[in-house]
Amino acid sequence: MHKGKVSVVGTGPGAVEYLTAQAILAIEECDLVIGYRLYVRQISGLLEGKGKEVIMSAMGSEIERCRFAASEALKGKKVALVSGGDPGIYGMAGLMLQVAGEGDEKLPVEIIPGITAAGAAAAVLGAPLMHDFAVISLSDLLTPWVLIEKRLHAAASADMVIVLYNPRSKSRKDLLARAVQIIEEQITGDPAVGLVRAAGREGQEVRKASLKSLLEHLDFIDMATLVIIGNSNTYWQDGKMITPRGYQL
Repeated sequence: MHKGKVSVVGTGPGAVEYLTAQAILAIEECDLVIGYRLYVRQISGLLEGKGKEVIMSAMGSEIERCRFAASEALKGKKVALVSGGDPGIYGMAGLMLQVAGEGDEKLPVEIIPGITAAGAAAAVLGAPLMHDFAVISLSDLLTPWVLIEKRLHAAASADMVIVLYNPRSKSRKDLLARAVQIIEEQITGDPAVGLVRAAGREGQEVRKASLKSLLEHLDFIDMATLVIIGNSNTYWQDGKMITPRGYQL
């Protein structure tokens, strides 16, 4: 039997209009869609009435999803493994490639990029990522906190714009405060901060802050919020957050 393939499809921040043409084509051509239930539901309009098999699962079953995708592709199916944002940035691409390398049979894996949450949030805020930046997740579920602290120290001491993913959850209420403390120890001044909840999705909300006032917005900050902390040159202009690239106007 001719083997199928797995397309790891980045679905962007959520709204269907943020999907790339390549992502839409992969979904249209697949036999089977697999993904975390939230991401699959976000593209439900592309699946209804198309006769595709759809498998949804809960957060935390990423390895099982990848192994099932591999087994179905080896049976000859075209599988779309959907991943929010860009699958190669905190997504499913790396894990799928690892799983594909477990067996003796070669499994074709295609990675289809998507708009990242950082990119979507930055566009809503203005242009805060115009210079060097670091993206750091505050979730210590898969990364030891001591390593996260080391990365925060390094990014802040290098005066980089810092994008914080997963800044706060019910089980991690204090890690954002610790992150702010680490950054404050490495910098002078009070850099501009932009907060975007549900970037690119229904219910999108934005708040303007600074590093010193960031913890006053804890009611707004959860797992769906992106926190973008500017560098020493980042500023607000007419409601837009700007990090200058260095052009002389």
